[in-house]
Amino acid sequence: MAESAIAERNDFIELLKYGPLQLERPLSVTEFVSLYRKFPDLRMEREKNGKVTIMTPVKRGSGKRESILNGYLWQWASERGKGEVYSPSTGIQLSSGAIKSPDCAWVSDERLAQQPEDKEEAFLKVVPDFVAEIRSDSDGLVRLKRKMADSWMANGVRLSWLIDPYQEKVWIYRPEQEVEVISGFADKTLSGEDMLPGLELPLEPFIP
Repeated sequence: MAESAIAERNDFIELLKYGPLQLERPLSVTEFVSLYRKFPDLRMEREKNGKVTIMTPVKRGSGKRESILNGYLWQWASERGKGEVYSPSTGIQLSSGAIKSPDCAWVSDERLAQQPEDKEEAFLKVVPDFVAEIRSDSDGLVRLKRKMADSWMANGVRLSWLIDPYQEKVWIYRPEQEVEVISGFADKTLSGEDMLPGLELPLEPFIP
């Protein structure tokens, strides 16, 4: 890569330190995929209307909390031999055309069977059974709640958690039910319920 291109790329990444960026022009799915391939180390999401947001790099605290969540979920799935766990960098293409990435996702074997044959080199094209999002210091709570409702629950997710470590609150989403809010993390755990039976996630490690 030429020195000028490297400098331009570094300047662009430097801009992301000030918050998420939204591209001026909507992109088609094909254009988004091309951009994703050109900048594979960037975290990007596409709305169903084509608007693309490039997220800021994950900071130390957020990276640690994402790892805790994924570690507990992976251990649960590994012990039971059920489904697959996906990391925050996984792109999930929804039927609306939106391409989203949750901080953690689990997909059952039943839904994985619906994934097209080109699954290894393409975005995941089935809706997860379970997703979780952890608020970072650059995330707007309103935007995250909209993502939970419009991107995940509206498309068939069966259980989802929105974890806000700064307010010590968790919003639990279930299909056709009121959102449950849990306040305070000390000595509390989240249950995987019937969706992830046996999973217990302690909340205290998520306190900044």
